[in-house]
Amino acid sequence: MRITIDRQAGFCFGVVSAINALEKELKKNDELYCLGDIVHNNKEVERLEQLGLKTVNKQEFERLKDCRIMIRAHGEPPATYLTAKKNNIEIIDATCPMVLKLQKEVRAGYEQMKTTGGQIVIFGKKGHAEVVGLVGQTNNEAIVVSDCGDLDKIDFSRPLHIYSQTTKNSEDYQNIINLIKERHLTGEVFVTDSICKKVSLRAKNIGNFAKTVDCVLFVSGQDSSNGKYLYNLCCKENKNTFFISDVQDISTEELRKFEHIGISGATSTPMWLMKKIEDYVLRELTA
Repeated sequence: MRITIDRQAGFCFGVVSAINALEKELKKNDELYCLGDIVHNNKEVERLEQLGLKTVNKQEFERLKDCRIMIRAHGEPPATYLTAKKNNIEIIDATCPMVLKLQKEVRAGYEQMKTTGGQIVIFGKKGHAEVVGLVGQTNNEAIVVSDCGDLDKIDFSRPLHIYSQTTKNSEDYQNIINLIKERHLTGEVFVTDSICKKVSLRAKNIGNFAKTVDCVLFVSGQDSSNGKYLYNLCCKENKNTFFISDVQDISTEELRKFEHIGISGATSTPMWLMKKIEDYVLRELTA
């Protein structure tokens, strides 16, 4: 029996940077707030809370005063920064550089579209933290589309500029772009390729990894959009793929059927958790 951890798995650059910044701040001060979960992985959030992190939602944030708060990698809309200024809250900004760049592009695109009576369209998950931050750059006027069923929200007689949430699937984005262009009456459709190339490469790599093992333990938080996406890609390449969040989700009896076990995870899955899974499986199957 062999176990292989997917070395391409684990935190993306933006999450690594945010958590490094958070740990650095917690060493200076044993209390720090974070607006929303710093990462969509309960186990990592629990680890950081033990170091002094306090996670708050939007309503709780608006009641805070005279404290320090971290903006996570997903980014935030302008209204969040205004609230912080009004309430004398110091911001430690860990917005991913890719997301920050996209926010600026969306804001510039919005200003341009206003001059032509155009509209901003964002391909992404409605309510996702990154998407909320992007929509905020447009005075909350951007149209969010998650799939072809949302296209009726668009006025196809007006110019439009479409952007994508950085972690979306490239193929799905291209399909949406094609459908919009087919329906647009004037052809004034501007497109920005805003999908993170490293996330796209992860999608390709995980499929290749899944083919090299007999089964895959895919480790992810239940709320991770990226986790659900990568898990489904794994399943396409290896039907023996199991979605787990921690060791309690593992059926060791099921794993005894396989000679080579692979462990992979989402961009929000810490490497220490995948190593913990490896140690647990080795211990249980060799006992």
